[in-house]
Amino acid sequence: MELLLQQLFNGLTLGSVYILVAIGLTLVFGILHVPNFAHGALYLIGGYLTLMAMKGLGVHYFVAIIISMISVALIAILMERLVFNPLRNAPAIHDKIAAIGMVLFFDALVSLIWGNDYQRMITPYGDSVTIFGIATSYQRILVIVVAVVVVILLQLFLKKTMIGASIIAMAQNREGAFLVGINANAVAMMTFAISGALAAIAASISSPINLVFPAMGHIVILKAFVVVIIGGMGSVPGAIIGGLILGITESLGATYISNDYKDMIAFLLLIIIMTVRPKGLFAKGVY
Repeated sequence: MELLLQQLFNGLTLGSVYILVAIGLTLVFGILHVPNFAHGALYLIGGYLTLMAMKGLGVHYFVAIIISMISVALIAILMERLVFNPLRNAPAIHDKIAAIGMVLFFDALVSLIWGNDYQRMITPYGDSVTIFGIATSYQRILVIVVAVVVVILLQLFLKKTMIGASIIAMAQNREGAFLVGINANAVAMMTFAISGALAAIAASISSPINLVFPAMGHIVILKAFVVVIIGGMGSVPGAIIGGLILGITESLGATYISNDYKDMIAFLLLIIIMTVRPKGLFAKGVY
């Protein structure tokens, strides 16, 4: 029983990271109908910026996360303005090719600047703790707490602010949003900024557990796309439920089946859910 509870907690930790990354993807797709394959590059940059802010500037862990969030949000805005916006009327394949190009560019840039070695991000929350027989660390608890807080704040932002209402309006009816005077460019930039900030948070809280390295965004973004598809393209609740399902399934599968098949489990789960519900668990837009 203790082993089951331990793996459920580990799955909750893993799922929390998937949720943060997947929500960013979901928002961009819901508003712009663009599957941002370059989102993993934002996750990658977020992890390195947090690490370098701590090492180079000597700032506290949370200050480093804020620096990373702001920086990656600005990079995401530039990505939208310089790449995706000019391609909005181009054939659909063009933005996907451009996104893959950005992934290759940022991977090469990170390797050039920081090298290819694995690096450890040391935080004040690395100590171990036992809660109800579950052995964990304060960092893993922090991952779950941060994910919960961020999801709550994001929901409040989307439902209680004018900008949030504009994002939802764009997701529900793009043409109607234009007719009532919503600034599509401003909404697009804000959506990419939020997406980038979420990627930076996810990388910053998971890196002390998983290390920082140039390929860290690749597997995470693949899993995030699985989560988005399982939950329903453009659905934030779907991204949350899908992230939890995938995280817990992977954790249990690695323990009771084999850790060698952990990554395969994600795609097997995708096939099963797509067979039962081809449009995902939720398919009604952002909300």
